Amino acid sequence: MFNFHLAMSWLRHRFKAKTRHGVHSPFVYRLIDEVLYNFTPMSDFSPIENLRKKLLTDKRIITITDLGAGSHVNNNKQKQVKQLARHALKPARISQLLYRIVNERQPQNSIELGTCLGITTAYLAKAAPASRVITIEGCPQTAAAAQENLELLEVKNVEVKTGNFDTVFPEILGGLDKIDFVFIDGNHRKEATLNYFQQCLSKVTSSSLLVFDDIYWSREMTEAWEEIKNHPDVSLTVDLFWIGLVYFRKGQAKEHFKVKF
Repeated sequence: MFNFHLAMSWLRHRFKAKTRHGVHSPFVYRLIDEVLYNFTPMSDFSPIENLRKKLLTDKRIITITDLGAGSHVNNNKQKQVKQLARHALKPARISQLLYRIVNERQPQNSIELGTCLGITTAYLAKAAPASRVITIEGCPQTAAAAQENLELLEVKNVEVKTGNFDTVFPEILGGLDKIDFVFIDGNHRKEATLNYFQQCLSKVTSSSLLVFDDIYWSREMTEAWEEIKNHPDVSLTVDLFWIGLVYFRKGQAKEHFKVKF
């Protein structure tokens, strides 16, 4: 199904977004130059992408439990793994972008809301091997497939939690003194997205980074993104269209950047 909001948002973003040469913040310039635009292949990439290729031909059928806003492509309760891999996995370009962001920050803990088949999870884990990665998946059969894939990739620093985000996410936050990195990729509804953001606020520090996926997926997701940007605790955001980065840098005047990627 054609997503008109997404298409129009993309055109507006391309018109307004800057490259590193149009950015006057030293922090954001360095982020763009050394992290976002650093396309050097890493040795961790090939095994993950080889597994992705296998998943794209996997005809096994799994039963989907969808607790979020569903899919624009196929909302059937049963799907082949290859359908899920084709339509639900983050593209390599975005997964590797997240890898670079995490690799540069080396967080002590990372949380992912929305495991899917574990491909992006593997990128997050490989980027910071000393980090504790906790990923939450609402669908039991999808979580089981993700666990299998992480084992195939010999990923050791990931805990896969299965259940409703509204229940599991607060439990995880309650066990942490602070949060370093959170990737929110699930339940693409405005209210849910804002709830996850609000829950994070009590645990963020000046070095925390929240990443929101699909900020232009729907009108309500874009509305959620605008509310997050305008929250008084947020000091800086970087809008890459596909994902949005939210920083809480103390002592910095509020700034918002749209960056071409």
